[in-house]
Amino acid sequence: MNDGVNGVALGVFIFFFVLVTAMGFLAARWRKAENEHSLDEWGLGGRSFGTWVTWFLLGGDLYTAYTFVAVPAAIYAAGAAGFFAVPYTILVYPLIFTFLPRLWSVSHKHGYVTTSDFVRGRFGSKGLSLAVAVTGILATMPYIALQLVGIQAVLDVMGVGGGEDTNWFIKDLPLLIAFGVLAAYTYSSGLRAPALIAFVKDTLIYIVIAVAIIYIPIKLGGFDDIFAAANDKFTESGNGGLVPDHGGQWTYATLALGSALALFMYPHSITATLSSRSREVIRRNTTILPLYSLMLGLLALLGFMAIAAGVKVENGQLAIPQLFENMFPDWFAGVAFAAIGIGALVPAAIMSIAAANLFTRNIYKDFIKPDATPAQETKVSKLVSLLVKVGALVFVLGMDKTVAINFQLLGGIWILQTFPALVGGLFTRWFHRWALLGGWAVGMVYGTIAAYGVASPTQKHFGGSSDEIPGIGEIGYIGLTAFVLNVLVTVVLTFVLRAVKAPDGVDETKPSDYTADAGDPGVQVELPPATAGSSH
Repeated sequence: MNDGVNGVALGVFIFFFVLVTAMGFLAARWRKAENEHSLDEWGLGGRSFGTWVTWFLLGGDLYTAYTFVAVPAAIYAAGAAGFFAVPYTILVYPLIFTFLPRLWSVSHKHGYVTTSDFVRGRFGSKGLSLAVAVTGILATMPYIALQLVGIQAVLDVMGVGGGEDTNWFIKDLPLLIAFGVLAAYTYSSGLRAPALIAFVKDTLIYIVIAVAIIYIPIKLGGFDDIFAAANDKFTESGNGGLVPDHGGQWTYATLALGSALALFMYPHSITATLSSRSREVIRRNTTILPLYSLMLGLLALLGFMAIAAGVKVENGQLAIPQLFENMFPDWFAGVAFAAIGIGALVPAAIMSIAAANLFTRNIYKDFIKPDATPAQETKVSKLVSLLVKVGALVFVLGMDKTVAINFQLLGGIWILQTFPALVGGLFTRWFHRWALLGGWAVGMVYGTIAAYGVASPTQKHFGGSSDEIPGIGEIGYIGLTAFVLNVLVTVVLTFVLRAVKAPDGVDETKPSDYTADAGDPGVQVELPPATAGSSH
């Protein structure tokens, strides 16, 4: 790592940062709405985005700075086991093709802004809606923090902020500036800001990956030498080479499946989805989003390249930024760092908006101020989006980076427990609302306790997301085990509650709502009884 500041790389980085900052503020005038004081406009971009805008927005949403840094870092540290991210992004698209269009249709019909809105309307349960909302907010907070970790990794490699002995304020000042800019344009422009910036972010990432996958192997002697060097490293370290052993394969498979089920349960994924203008846009996106999976597979190979290039870092999250620093000319290293930095700003903005929408619609409006006007909703959501980012910043500045990563893994375990209520509710009303709440509680408690008991070399608790699967004895993803328990409890309790004829709640949706499109005759946004007074 350079002792001083890489001035050329920093200059290029600042250029792109200023560019996207200007775009972020100008986005408020892009597709300017007649009424800006509603969550439909600020939080969902007016539900007006077409195929390409949605594609870039979802790509910017799902393939983050954390992806850019952490996936190849996992390969760098653990070998082929880190490739689990590739099959899970392949599995997820056929899965979402089956349910996202249905969610878009019913949300458009009834003016739902969040998944919790849908759960409340479908099952007539504010309690279940609150559980889904709280889970979404908890799972999103460490995810935002990791985007800031990605920015910090880039700044560290460029030498910005000084060394470990530097005053904390001077050291963290660049991150504070980046945070302040992010907070300002998100507050001003809402979802339109990350939607516009995503074009720059994804273009930069595709350019960097295309260059890296050709240029770096040429400098390292080709892929034969790269794989040989990586295999030698993992053989010497006792890992048995690149491919995990039998026990590791259980972890790999369960982590890939569980992650696929969880990805579109995250609030930011749904926020980007509901911003599109028709269900056909969603269907098209599920067929073209796998292009990002191709990019992810190439991106993961950078972990092996870092090994072959002799990159040595104490913090694995610095491996790929350091690889770029070592292998690229300074000016192109700046482009690569800008891709990672902007790759943090886009999802962080969407995540903070999604968490704010959940709080506003499903906590503030449902439990604190039921008669809130659309303008009041928007104001609260803007303020909460700031608070969420402040919380993430405090998390990053106050905790070890490994802790942030492990809490994000815990967030994945939590968010998966909302799957039965959301996806189950999109296809059937058979599940009882109290059974879903009971299953959610069991999954949350089991997942949290199991994760608490996992130790790592740096932590006594919450040291990872894999543990022994009860009854099987293999090591697997805790989130998937908790999800299975969740479903079993939900099914059993549903039988019991229906047998005793427990109150079932009122379903405000009807079958035709789940296939309605924006252009269908007679389709218009309705106001759910619980949200009367909102603008949709």
